[in-house]
Amino acid sequence: MGREDSHYRPEGVDGRKGGHPRSGGATGRVPVPEAHVPRTPAPPPADEVDPDATARLTGTGERPPPPVWRPPARPSAADRFPDPDPASPAAGPDAPAPAATPEPAGEPPAGPPPGYDRSPARRRRLPVAVLAVVLLLALVGAGLAVVRPGPVAGWLGADRPNPRTTAEAAEPEPVPVLAGPDANAPEPTPDGVRAALEPLLRAPELGSRVNVSVADVTTGRSLYARGGDDGTVPASVTKLATAVTVLEARGPDHRIPTRAVAGANPGEVVLVGGGDPTLAVDGDGFYPDAARLDDLARQVKQALGGTAPTRVTVDSSLFPGPVYGPGWDPDIPTGGFGAAISALMTDGARRDPRTAKKNFDASHGWAERAAQPDLAAGRAFAGLLGLTGAAAEVKRGTAPAAGAAPSAAAPAPGAELGKVESLPMIRLVDLMITDSDNVIAEAMARQVALARDQPASFVGGAAAMDIVIGELGLSADEITLSDGSGLSRSNRISPSLLTDLIALAGNGTHPELAAIFGGLPVAAWSGTLGGRYQVPATAAGAGVVRAKTGTLTRVHAIAGLVTTADGRLLTFAVLTDQVPPDSLDDTRRALDRITSALARCGCR
Repeated sequence: MGREDSHYRPEGVDGRKGGHPRSGGATGRVPVPEAHVPRTPAPPPADEVDPDATARLTGTGERPPPPVWRPPARPSAADRFPDPDPASPAAGPDAPAPAATPEPAGEPPAGPPPGYDRSPARRRRLPVAVLAVVLLLALVGAGLAVVRPGPVAGWLGADRPNPRTTAEAAEPEPVPVLAGPDANAPEPTPDGVRAALEPLLRAPELGSRVNVSVADVTTGRSLYARGGDDGTVPASVTKLATAVTVLEARGPDHRIPTRAVAGANPGEVVLVGGGDPTLAVDGDGFYPDAARLDDLARQVKQALGGTAPTRVTVDSSLFPGPVYGPGWDPDIPTGGFGAAISALMTDGARRDPRTAKKNFDASHGWAERAAQPDLAAGRAFAGLLGLTGAAAEVKRGTAPAAGAAPSAAAPAPGAELGKVESLPMIRLVDLMITDSDNVIAEAMARQVALARDQPASFVGGAAAMDIVIGELGLSADEITLSDGSGLSRSNRISPSLLTDLIALAGNGTHPELAAIFGGLPVAAWSGTLGGRYQVPATAAGAGVVRAKTGTLTRVHAIAGLVTTADGRLLTFAVLTDQVPPDSLDDTRRALDRITSALARCGCR
């Protein structure tokens, strides 16, 4: 059976010790001018924070949260809210599934962007004009303000008392801070990075294959590579590629619609799924501020006028093909962290979102999932329309072609009766990365497919992501995907491609990609890194490593950003896919030691 980031997260390694589902990598926010970001919720109680660990971070027993990076001001950036952080229980023995290869999807646009070095020695050298202030995403020269200081305060020039020391402390007003790490900080040398990392890469708990890439964000230069161009099973680190491609293909402002249209018969309502995995039945849904079926039902009743609803048909045809991914371990469909992927579902296919939310920490995010999410959503919608008994039973069908506008008498078949829209793509990406949410990831891959005229299936999503990688001028030959979540063991990504994706998101040439940074977990603070980096050997990485993690049985990966002791911003990816069985905790600590070594050294 497989283990994945949101498929296994033991407390004290990846899981939170308390609180509630949320995202964004930390509770601090980086307001962008004119974005009108709302205030964040109250922090968790002080007794949920490990005092020994916080003392190591600040020397005072306090642990202030690191600020969250945000993209340039866009209209949709106003939609901010705290999100869940699913986690995972232990799985059993390894049982790999057969590989699957995506169908070809045509040639991507030819040619890399100006300044892109495709030489054999380093095909991925990014433009020299990289913005060193990526931590605050000042990609348009705008001044930013950070709500709270954190362990990265040294980067930002902030040194204020920690508002988290008591649960009753009032949320401070944002204060201006200096931008990002020092662009003039000395760059590490390849020899210095090699000396810092190679002794750690020999740790037996990392297994027989450890592929690594480290690059400087400011210059784009490769500082260290070991199997850097080799395709490796990435596990949930795949979600970085999914995030970059969906933001490029759809844009941070895009919202996914769920519609209701008039059916072929009077009173028939067709619920049309658009692929929003966070859709809720009502205000008690799993994902905060999600679109809601009860809002849609009110619109439908008003549009129908005097016509009483008689039945509900569900149209989930937007997502064709298998509902479970190729290369998924056999326990994933029923393991509580994957689900049948459908264009119509509520609460990520959770059967009981209220209980899942309430017991999130105790269950590490596990939740029972509906086997047929579209029919479950249709039954909930029928109940909201007041249908009972036999009339509340739903069936699958296809919405009629749009006809005339609805009238007071009876809407024409296909006429739109109502529509609700998901949170903007930037928020869905936040949820996907911070929570390692597999269901959202698969929905995002299908959004890439729809944007590139591919079938919205596992095969089509993988093909479309490959197309977008090529459009961005990156090495599409170093990525082979079968899904968008990383649950598939058929996926292959090179470490160098991952560091390229991360650097490209911060170099200013594609401001829309900067949204990936808001959801990156923070070492010793949030998401899948919340319980890590809390021992002396890894404490240097606390607060200054921000990364996406990935875990399957015998596969462990981490990729993200780190600032060196000299203030230089680096991007890294470490992928291992031949790890000894039953060494999960030891392997993760070995990965943490590697990234902490980058944080601790000047590497010159």
